[in-house]
Amino acid sequence: MAKRQLCSLLYLTLLAASVMCCHSHERKVHVVYMGQKPEGDNSVASMHHSMLKSVLGRSFNGFAAKLSDEEAARFSDMKRVVSVLPNTLLKLHTTRSWDFMGFTRSYVGDSQGGDLIIGLLDTGIWPELDSFSDESYGTPPAKWKGICQTENNFTCNNKIIGARYYHSEDDYYDTDIKSPRDSEGHGTHTASTAAGREVAGASYYGLAEGLARGGAPNARIAVYKVCWKNGCALADILAAFDDAIADGVDIISVSIGSTFPVPYFEDPIAVGSFHAVKYGILTSNSAGNDGPWRGWVSNYSPWSLTVAASSIDRKFVSQLVLGNGQIFTGTVINSFDLNGTTYPLIWGGDATNFSANSISLSSRDCLPGDLDSRKVKGKIVLCEFLWDGSGVIMAEGLGIIMPTEYFNDVAYSFPLPTTLLRREDIGKVLEYIKSTKNPIATILVGEIWNDTIAPAVVSFSSRGPNPITPDILKPDLSAPGVDILAAWSPIAPPSVYYDTRSVKFNIISGTSMSCPHASGAAAFVKATHPSWSPAAIKSALMTTAYVMDPRKQDDKEFAYGSGHINPVRALDPGLVFDASEADYINFLCKQGYNTTTLRLVTGNDSVCNITKPGRAWDLNYPSFSLAIEDGQNITGMFTRTVTNVGSPNSTYYASMSMPSPLEVKLEPSVLSFSTIGETKSFTVQVSGPEITQEPIISGAIIWKDGFHEVRTPLVVYTVLPSAISSHTSPSVPTKKSTLKGSSTYRKNGILK
Repeated sequence: MAKRQLCSLLYLTLLAASVMCCHSHERKVHVVYMGQKPEGDNSVASMHHSMLKSVLGRSFNGFAAKLSDEEAARFSDMKRVVSVLPNTLLKLHTTRSWDFMGFTRSYVGDSQGGDLIIGLLDTGIWPELDSFSDESYGTPPAKWKGICQTENNFTCNNKIIGARYYHSEDDYYDTDIKSPRDSEGHGTHTASTAAGREVAGASYYGLAEGLARGGAPNARIAVYKVCWKNGCALADILAAFDDAIADGVDIISVSIGSTFPVPYFEDPIAVGSFHAVKYGILTSNSAGNDGPWRGWVSNYSPWSLTVAASSIDRKFVSQLVLGNGQIFTGTVINSFDLNGTTYPLIWGGDATNFSANSISLSSRDCLPGDLDSRKVKGKIVLCEFLWDGSGVIMAEGLGIIMPTEYFNDVAYSFPLPTTLLRREDIGKVLEYIKSTKNPIATILVGEIWNDTIAPAVVSFSSRGPNPITPDILKPDLSAPGVDILAAWSPIAPPSVYYDTRSVKFNIISGTSMSCPHASGAAAFVKATHPSWSPAAIKSALMTTAYVMDPRKQDDKEFAYGSGHINPVRALDPGLVFDASEADYINFLCKQGYNTTTLRLVTGNDSVCNITKPGRAWDLNYPSFSLAIEDGQNITGMFTRTVTNVGSPNSTYYASMSMPSPLEVKLEPSVLSFSTIGETKSFTVQVSGPEITQEPIISGAIIWKDGFHEVRTPLVVYTVLPSAISSHTSPSVPTKKSTLKGSSTYRKNGILK
């Protein structure tokens, strides 16, 4: 393969995989079951007046004024006024994501969730961190039956009450630790996001300094280390599920996924989470990091909660200041402070390592070995390719400028001063270099800006539709997964390339980060409603989610499912769509499983009495998905049953928001309840004209009783005939299954 082709391939890996929970790795499956500065001025202060215009192409058009409420209201109604905002005093936050969702500290009591146990299948944990202190904790709840494997000086406490590790392949790398201790950072990050205790003064080298906490800070943690430097083995995942269920966990959090779609019984996470459901345990899964391509969502089983990644109102940026006063802003996490000092600036194409047979066409990309260190040493280097900075570091460069390429909605961290610019800005910087005798620049330390369009699903988050069962909408919902600060293993590199720095908190992105947000929220609901089934908890989270703005997302529900998670409202959803093991067995039978293949998933003596495959329109799911063959009329009939968990005496009235050409009829459109726990059923008939090549038509059905709003999305889209009929032969694998192991900002997370 030519070098350029190889680089293109690896670049895709950088965008799609390295930002994720995990890197892709082929596995041998053992088990089938399962910016001239002013003259004489060495600072950048004199340049600040030109920043806004340079960065934004204009100055801010606005003013500050003292106004009465009436005056503010009058201004708001003026045609050219975009918004009138109160000058609110903001507090510093670190784990901003929970407050962004409205889930503030006030909702978490001193003891709430203290008997809840969240099991995390990941890369382990670093137990000595403050996020996992057991100060003021009592002994583990009596239901806990697990153990703590203490090899290599690992210890549990009354916060981390259990820890196990699994490595069926037995091929350890130098950085791997044969114990539940985390050498990758990922497991520590997810555990603290879900259930980390409050830690004041947390930050990443001063960035985002404030209070860090998890969603269920009082919950206990059980660790199941199934992922290592080389990935996550299928057998280990199954064994961990088995142990977690037996140990007595309440919620299972799994930020791992298969690279390619596989039938349910070939997916260890689908199998493991099915067994968990049988024991009343909800599994929260990451949707995957293969976006923005359609149809690559992972963890699509209807019995698990599939979580997409969305942004919060915080954005990390770093500015490049050129010697001529131009300012450019890039989305990046830059923890290095050059104190406004300028340094020589060079283009990689002018620093070719001819002795290594490189050419300018290659060295402009700044890949390892292509740069002449005598020309690069102590300089800021402009590169035309997005990589990990290794080439500049090897050539002793001081800083690096790279393009963001297609997407700039997520910030990376690098082991040297860095900013990532839009491609057009890269051209302007190159023009400055070529037109200036001694080009200079400085990269400013990172800043935090307010992201006003949040929440929006991030580009890397995997999209639906469901690749195996078109009748089940996936992902289920979205949660914060962009630029999340949480605890980190102090021996794990904190950036995308080899980095000897040690941190206790790190900022990373991925659906791996959104998954533990949902896990923490589920634990919050479970603590309040301990008798609720996994399906009821899942339904509560889905039907109460914040409605996402479809104008921000072409893929609509295929990107964000039911919407953005709202833990507070989920405590009182009013109605829930419940489902049992028997419902899921019926679903599998209709998907074409026979008794033999069914038992591979269930692990018991279940029998398929249904011999004819059918659509999954009667599974009691809190969303509606209707796949129509190209050229066919829109038609479908869904049946649903809701359980009253709100007011004993209540009447719910249905309303709909449906676009043309959908015609939807509900029968009945009014549901009256007299007791808690009472159930009522209804049908949804969807019809419409012939459609072809329709990416997605979406609406929603909302049940209201004057206090509760129970919202379920409905989507219609077209597929090829084979997509609908594929459910009739689940025994035929699509592609070889590979599991995405856990590794985000480190060398082989990108280069793998």
